[in-house]
Amino acid sequence: MTTEADSKDTLLTHRLRAVFASRITALPAATRYLLLVAALDGSDNIRTLRRAVAGRCSLKHLAPAERAQLVRVDERTGTLSFRHSLIRSAVVELSTSDQRRGVHLALARAWGAVPERRAWHLAQAAIDPDEQVAALLEDSADVSARRGDGPNAVAALLRAADLSPSGDEQARRLAKAAYLGANLTGEVRDIPRLLRDARQAAPDAESLPAAMATAVYLLDSYGDIDAAHRLISGTIALQPEPYDLTDPLMAEALSTLLIVCVHGGKAELWSQFDDVVAKCRSVPDTLRLLRATFADPARARAADWDRLDAAIAALPGVSDPVRIVRIATAGAYADRLGAMEEPLLRTARGGYTGANNFPAIQASFLWGSHAFHTGQWRELRQVVGNGLALCDELDYSLRSWTGRWVLACLSAVCGDFTAATGCADEMDQWAGPHRGHAVRCYAAHARTLIALSRGDFEEAHRYACVITPTGSFAPFAGHALWSVLDQVEAAVRTGRRDSAFEHVQAARRLGLADVSPRLRMVLLASAALAAEDYDEAVRGFSEALSVDDGEQWPFDQARIRLYYGERLRRNRAAARAREQLAAASELFTRLGAAPWAARADKELRACGTLMRSTARVDGSMLTPQQREIASLAAAGLTNKQIGERLFLSPRTVSTHLYQAFPKLGVASRAALRDALARLERTSSP
Repeated sequence: MTTEADSKDTLLTHRLRAVFASRITALPAATRYLLLVAALDGSDNIRTLRRAVAGRCSLKHLAPAERAQLVRVDERTGTLSFRHSLIRSAVVELSTSDQRRGVHLALARAWGAVPERRAWHLAQAAIDPDEQVAALLEDSADVSARRGDGPNAVAALLRAADLSPSGDEQARRLAKAAYLGANLTGEVRDIPRLLRDARQAAPDAESLPAAMATAVYLLDSYGDIDAAHRLISGTIALQPEPYDLTDPLMAEALSTLLIVCVHGGKAELWSQFDDVVAKCRSVPDTLRLLRATFADPARARAADWDRLDAAIAALPGVSDPVRIVRIATAGAYADRLGAMEEPLLRTARGGYTGANNFPAIQASFLWGSHAFHTGQWRELRQVVGNGLALCDELDYSLRSWTGRWVLACLSAVCGDFTAATGCADEMDQWAGPHRGHAVRCYAAHARTLIALSRGDFEEAHRYACVITPTGSFAPFAGHALWSVLDQVEAAVRTGRRDSAFEHVQAARRLGLADVSPRLRMVLLASAALAAEDYDEAVRGFSEALSVDDGEQWPFDQARIRLYYGERLRRNRAAARAREQLAAASELFTRLGAAPWAARADKELRACGTLMRSTARVDGSMLTPQQREIASLAAAGLTNKQIGERLFLSPRTVSTHLYQAFPKLGVASRAALRDALARLERTSSP
């Protein structure tokens, strides 16, 4: 519906365009030509303009346009800018198609050293199909995709398809645009239309891009895991062996197959995937990492984690959102996402502009899983919510389950059992007919946390065993690394102490204690929880709480303090128990984990404490040393690094941080920077 304000804006636009057009038509021909070159170039670069018009006119012919207040020339920066966007469009509208093609050819020569720009201008100048220009545009699309410019990459492929003399090449490029659009810009709904156009261009052609685009559509929109697997694996099998993964399309095809296998989770799917990899040469590092550290992280080797850490260290400055998301995915189960917060959040923000919607969805949910473990629960709801809104808008139904799982886990530990159970029910209802192993594990993980938060340990044990049987780590069960403490607690509380102990031993045999500090902390606590001997349990809990930088995971830390306090109270060490239980209660409360805070409070009452011990939020109560330690931690230094700088032990640093958290009103290390900034503002005169 057009409003009165819209009508007025439209009328004003027409009037302005008419005013500008009258000024433009009054200019000399050479000046108008210069303006057309500048308008179609779009770089505002004087040097490019000079190269493009060389031999025809000179920049002195810009003077009439400057006097007419149409353009502004800044000799200091070497730029030319139009004084109003409508001037640029009016210049183009007043030109003929023949004039525009001639200018594009001139600009193509001027941009000879920049293949992408040259290809675009040649494409704009072309009238008839031209394979050479189409190939240049396709190369440009590949460069744009690697740079993270999804819209430009798709636009280049579509124009390349228009310029393709061969029906087979036109079909291939249309299918490639369909796949790239789904993989970057989030245009999964465009896949059927583009594939239909491809079939019309070449009815009998079968291409790898078409199979990839169709598989993505079947997977993301319909969740047809088995059909997607058959299609992509069958098409790969038609390619000549050994498979050449230096071809970006083949590498993408195998990456797509890996994600299909993750969602299917069946051993036979992975067996076929590994057979394909065995027939490849020069497998890309991201693909090797995803197979080793994401598909089956419990069996990854130390060398795999070293390669992953090297890949993460190389990420600063990387603009390719697909690479960022894949490296982050490889590190998700191994607590590596803290080192990737900036690129992940940057990629998640790409969804705000519509440039790279699909990586934005993935980055939002990856960061959400990290935020759950690191206590950034308020921010989690916003970031994951944005990702889910994109899923709804763009029809990425399968991918939405990851975000909904994160929110279900958060709802579970915060006591919103209705929301958490409703989401778990929906996940189970979807996973059954679609044979979606990953979504089934999402539901089981959420239900395990619901049951633990309610104190229903038998049900918690039953659902934890859906992820992996207690006492072992099932192949391709990445969630087992996130639910070690859940599994062990459920087993111990239901009288399965031997199984709990065996679960810890299985983790140690697999070397999981060396994968990350969080896993080391969790395994130490799990062993203490499973221990029958009191002294062994006390040593274990104490060691778990001494793990360097353990406060990065406040919910896990609060749970460990709760279990430690429970064990102390039952052995009549009431004073020591109160210390641990009060700290657990404080952390749970600040996080918003109400059922867990209530459980800690119940234990406190059993110790003779009638009310929860809460510290007053007052940053002025920080000691100078606590403030310095908190500032260094907020800057990203580990406890070990802080200790080396201040000549303190990592354990002493951790103690100071725990004392600082309640004074600053935070529950996690991740919130320190904002809390200290608020303190600085309020204390400034």
